[in-house]
Amino acid sequence: MKKKKRDVSNGHRSINMNSVINVIPLSGVVFRTAVIRRHLRRLRYHVFPLVSAVSGCLLLLLAALSLLAPSPVLHHHDHLSLLRHYHSSDDNGVVEARSNSDETATFRVPKSGGSSGRDLWSTRKSDMFHGCSNAADNFATADVKTHSNRYLLIATSGGLNQQRTGITDAVVAAYILNATLVVPKLDQKSFWKDSSNFDEIFDVDWFISSLSKDVGIIKQLPTKGGKPMSPYTMRVPRKCNAKCYQNRLVPVLNKKHAVQLTKFDYRLSNKLDSNLQKLRCRANYHALKFTDLINEMGKTLVERMRMKSKHFIALHLRFEPDMLAFSGCDFGGGEKERKELGKIRKRWKTLHASNPDKVRRHGRCPLTPEEVGLMLRALGFGSDIHLYVASGEVYGGEETLAPLKKLFPNFHSKETIASKEELTPFSSFSSRMAALDFIVCDESDVFITNNNGNMARMLAGRRRYFGHKPTFRPNAKKLSPLFMNRNNMTWEEFASKLRTSQIGFMGEPNEIKPGRGEFHENPAACICSASSTRSNEVPIPQNVSYDSQNMHKEDDTKKDSGYVTDEQITEDEQDLSEIDYTEMNINHSQGKVLPSVRVSDPGLLLKPDEPELEEFFSD
Repeated sequence: MKKKKRDVSNGHRSINMNSVINVIPLSGVVFRTAVIRRHLRRLRYHVFPLVSAVSGCLLLLLAALSLLAPSPVLHHHDHLSLLRHYHSSDDNGVVEARSNSDETATFRVPKSGGSSGRDLWSTRKSDMFHGCSNAADNFATADVKTHSNRYLLIATSGGLNQQRTGITDAVVAAYILNATLVVPKLDQKSFWKDSSNFDEIFDVDWFISSLSKDVGIIKQLPTKGGKPMSPYTMRVPRKCNAKCYQNRLVPVLNKKHAVQLTKFDYRLSNKLDSNLQKLRCRANYHALKFTDLINEMGKTLVERMRMKSKHFIALHLRFEPDMLAFSGCDFGGGEKERKELGKIRKRWKTLHASNPDKVRRHGRCPLTPEEVGLMLRALGFGSDIHLYVASGEVYGGEETLAPLKKLFPNFHSKETIASKEELTPFSSFSSRMAALDFIVCDESDVFITNNNGNMARMLAGRRRYFGHKPTFRPNAKKLSPLFMNRNNMTWEEFASKLRTSQIGFMGEPNEIKPGRGEFHENPAACICSASSTRSNEVPIPQNVSYDSQNMHKEDDTKKDSGYVTDEQITEDEQDLSEIDYTEMNINHSQGKVLPSVRVSDPGLLLKPDEPELEEFFSD
């Protein structure tokens, strides 16, 4: 009995031990779980804040590095956006251009022009040259060579300066044809729709009398049988030379006696006998004088600029919407700009699709107003200079002009230095307003052109002829990449590179080889060196100009037997920078124009035609 109880007692003890053994693993799990939880709480309160602090420090370090990093390279499509920068100046006379979204200065421009190492108000060696356009002793006079039954009429094309080229060339064409010239009819249906007649722009009596020894000129066709003569209307090819005119027109003149040439601009070759080139110069620089009304107002504007400063710069800005549309360039205005300028570009039916990158690489895009200002400052002109700006409506308005005005606060135009009442006789006529700008630009100490169009070429040639007054033309092909990358260099480096790029574009004597370029821009045959002036050449008073003993002979290899002889240029050589859009004949006709058009109905004299693509490429 006792043994049983002992066994039962042992049995109970063994059962309790098993229970304990089974409980021990469960307790270990609970213990380990509690320990892990305590470790996690320690990590949460001590390690995680440390990681967050380290991460924050890394972010601050990255932000600091981004501020110290150099500015990104600016591409050509950022040009117009640069115009929206605002400018501030410090006490040291430094202008800082800053981005709207970044307070760090990206380009520091000094207010003073510094020293360029040259006199900017004159050209070197200009006193060694002078204008010489007097007729040679063997040059036949009008009374000897003119046929009494031959009359030449022309209808000019475009704006003031494009028409001026036509008038000048018409004098030479009449001489070649032994014909009497009828006072040219001005274009009244081009883009500007100026209704002015010849005698409302030019002094017609002076024009006739000053050329009387060379070409007979009358104001209107004579009557025939009591009725006005009816001219035969036709057109000649572009850059037609003397042989071309004789072959094409003499037979018609002998039969019809009176011929009217339409769209007469750049219809005479650049390569003519030197005597004919000198006649061109006599017509352009001496016979074509503005009316007294225009001259007096122009003189008043010049005097007012002189009252402001001893020297002043005239700038032909050429940043109008039409010019930008015609250029085919991208100025960074995005879709809005593409739509606005693309709509205007459609006016020219024959223009091919533009390639903005290619056009800019070739230097055919006009500089923005800000870029013009930076160029002037780099050349050595300080903020105290007085600037006269000849311009129409600027694309982007005052926002676009703001950087230029900040760089040159003495900013003037005919509208700011003359009253509205004073400009009333001119303001409704684009050619008369253009004539006022022409006078001020011609009389300026330095003339800056932003596009080598008709006005720029006319003034460049005139300023060479009358003393080689400085005429600067941007070397856009080299300046474009310089402007793109200007934020990646110091001002001193930028200015030095710009001055180097402008060598050969500063209006110096012998800058352009005789015979190169368009004749009205480079009238080399009419400019002689002082050391080799012929005995029968009388230097024109106050005309100290350009070299040209290489008198142009008519190019025998290109004599015309009735066909156009000008050198054909490839698409890549067609320089849009030589276009003066404002003086292009713009219309919306769908008709096709042939190189030579003959129309028997005089009423079709000025009927709008589809513009010839060549019409936009003046050499």
